[in-house]
Amino acid sequence: MPVARINGHTMYYEVHGEGPPAICMGGWGTYCHGQHHHLARSLKDNYKVAIFDHRGIGESDDDPSVTPSMQLYAGDVAGLLDHLGWSDVHVVGLVGMGACIGQELAIGRPDLVRSMVNMGTWAKPDALFRHQMEMLRDVHREMGWEAFQKLVCLWSFDEDYYLSNHERILGPEGPWRELRDRFEAHDRLIQSCLSHDVTDRLGQISAPCLIVHCPLDTVTGPRLTKPIEAMIPNARSYVLEGAAHVVAGPEMRKRFSDVLGEFLNETDKTMEVATR
Repeated sequence: MPVARINGHTMYYEVHGEGPPAICMGGWGTYCHGQHHHLARSLKDNYKVAIFDHRGIGESDDDPSVTPSMQLYAGDVAGLLDHLGWSDVHVVGLVGMGACIGQELAIGRPDLVRSMVNMGTWAKPDALFRHQMEMLRDVHREMGWEAFQKLVCLWSFDEDYYLSNHERILGPEGPWRELRDRFEAHDRLIQSCLSHDVTDRLGQISAPCLIVHCPLDTVTGPRLTKPIEAMIPNARSYVLEGAAHVVAGPEMRKRFSDVLGEFLNETDKTMEVATR
């Protein structure tokens, strides 16, 4: 089992594929433990990709005496990359806090970041996002994990996908299963989400960046991602029409994979030319 003692906790991680180094981070879940098939095909087919369990979920433990923050989680990722001996890494942050961690990493450890991809994220919570996070926390605490999972799925998938797949995605093997019986860990993740604020520091990011906007995302839609694009110098953007908070379904996943692959490939080619 690949674990390392990093930043004051035991961190579970996996490495898949061959090629230049990349790391992919999601929100309140993991791509580990047989879930790496959810990675974009352009990423897993062309890169050596690190994935991991956030502290407190999966096989990573946590220290409840340490205040949760995106800086803390970014320190975990930086420690993992240092442990692996990687630098100049493509940092792909998707569906929530994974992208926030990427922001903190690109600001605090630019030596580690070759490029940054952000989707489904925020630079600072607004009132709507804050109230949504508080509602998810209240439902999980007062009504249990099953009610929380149903609510977050209702908010996260587009209506056609939900109608066609709700019987499959709801239940103990469905998304956000890592939070089952782990309310305290979930509460700490939400605390870090609500305290995240990089609005006065995003301008420090110098790595090439791609910001993906998802018009049907009712949680972290363009109202939150457009300001990120505006605050990062020379950031590129792509509007993934028809996409909700979670990119789901073969057609939408392929479209995202193609956009991601094109950006990473162009970045690699530009870097190669610059270093000749």
